[in-house]
Amino acid sequence: MDLKRTWAISRKELIHIRRDPISLLQIILLPIVLLLLYGYALTFDIKNVTLAIYDQERSQLSEDFINQFRGTEYFRLVKYTQSYDELKRLILERRVQAGLMLPYDFSWQYQTGKTAKGQALVDGTDSNTANIVLGYIQGVTGAYNQKLLGQRLGAKGAARQEMPVDAQTRFWFNEDLESRNYIVPGLIAVIMTVVGAMLTALTVVREREQGSMEGLMATPLKRTELLLGKLGPYFIIGMFDMAVVMAMGKLLFQVPLRGSPLLLIALAAIFLIATLGQGLLISVTSENQLQAFQMAMLTTFLPSFLLSGFVFSIYLMPLPLQIVSYIVPARYLVTISKGIYLKGLGMDYLWPSALMLAAAATFFVVMSIKKFVKKIR
Repeated sequence: MDLKRTWAISRKELIHIRRDPISLLQIILLPIVLLLLYGYALTFDIKNVTLAIYDQERSQLSEDFINQFRGTEYFRLVKYTQSYDELKRLILERRVQAGLMLPYDFSWQYQTGKTAKGQALVDGTDSNTANIVLGYIQGVTGAYNQKLLGQRLGAKGAARQEMPVDAQTRFWFNEDLESRNYIVPGLIAVIMTVVGAMLTALTVVREREQGSMEGLMATPLKRTELLLGKLGPYFIIGMFDMAVVMAMGKLLFQVPLRGSPLLLIALAAIFLIATLGQGLLISVTSENQLQAFQMAMLTTFLPSFLLSGFVFSIYLMPLPLQIVSYIVPARYLVTISKGIYLKGLGMDYLWPSALMLAAAATFFVVMSIKKFVKKIR
């Protein structure tokens, strides 16, 4: 292989990228926009849930119970309603996310030794958010129950007893349960897929559409030199975009990097080769740029977003989708990235995912070269 000829093709590709404003936007702005968008907008940290109250009794007990919600960061009391219908209307119009109704005999039920029953209304339009809000309400209610039980036992002169069973919860690796701590590491795979596969998918088919492929084939240029020359610039761009994401994740979002950054870069480079090969395979088998773009979107970007574990846990997916996810290279980089970022893992734990990435890189590069040689004969 002649490195000078390979570099000449790379230089030609770089000139094309520089002259193409859409490619420049994808390379420079897209990673930053994706990181800012997902880092700030995509979050599962639900706080300041808007809450409306319909307190029929307005007693000391009901007000004390309501104050338990005021005293947390998870709820924001926005209105006292005058009727049950008004409370329902606020939820219907999505002006509040939850409502709490306390009946006129709330205190009487408690004072007579019964369970003081209220009603919590939660907007179930978004089932995930509704379940989290319901958990918050149950948590506040449970803590208040413990307080009242202690007061009741004290009033009877009984010694306060410890709970028979107490499972103390500790969260490992993401102690504050910050969404961005696992979104930003996973985003590395999505951004590298966009640069590696979606841009590369247009390289060869564009040459054919412009009629310049025949001229290249008439030169002493070898097929491997042509393909490697075209992939080289995108490999450099992909690694640069990864460095931007890592730097912004650390400086802007304070995402902890507990493992080796060099190991992450090395394994991400293998993943990038796999996505470049995947994009190249799409390019050499497509008839035009539109078809190549659509195929790249369907076979690279969407699977890396939906089936990699970037946002949605693979283990909560239906079994058929879990099986399909094994052929998505982004799945393995997401596992590696989160393992290095959050757990500080090394190759002794990550080698199966690294092996799958190496296999994917080998398969896609070899197949793209074979298809390209067959196509031009």
